[in-house]
Amino acid sequence: MLLEHETENLMKANPYERYESRDIHSYRQAILVYLSLPFATIGGVFALYFRGMNFSISAAIGFIALSGIAILNGVVKIHNINSLRNSGMSIREAVQEAAVSRLRPVLMTALVASLGFLPMAIGEGLGAEVQRPLATVVIGGLISSTLLTLFLLPVFYEWLEEK
Repeated sequence: MLLEHETENLMKANPYERYESRDIHSYRQAILVYLSLPFATIGGVFALYFRGMNFSISAAIGFIALSGIAILNGVVKIHNINSLRNSGMSIREAVQEAAVSRLRPVLMTALVASLGFLPMAIGEGLGAEVQRPLATVVIGGLISSTLLTLFLLPVFYEWLEEK
């Protein structure tokens, strides 16, 4: 039964519908999660620019990986806020509690991922010209999308849900 439900969710074309039953409770919240994509993309583009690199296939792959990480961080944050609201907290209390309780895990995840890509970003050996743009995009995008997830997403959530 559970396997059939999960298979059905995976086959849905609309990404919002995949998360609808568990994590995201409205289209507004889905849009909120997808807001992390432009911020992640901007960070990746600036990182490429500052390193003097051109857009390439490996940079495009970095953007694909980055979008998955950014969406996942947003879903986790929204799910946490919704769980706190379902337990009886007001919107403001839930947003504040989620911001405090998820600060360390989000920062640690971004730091570990960035440090994991650092050798690829500064590598000089064989194949480094392919790895550098990918790692640069992911590191730059992680920095900007993490800032969004930590600071702007809770603010936007409260603003949208109070309407």
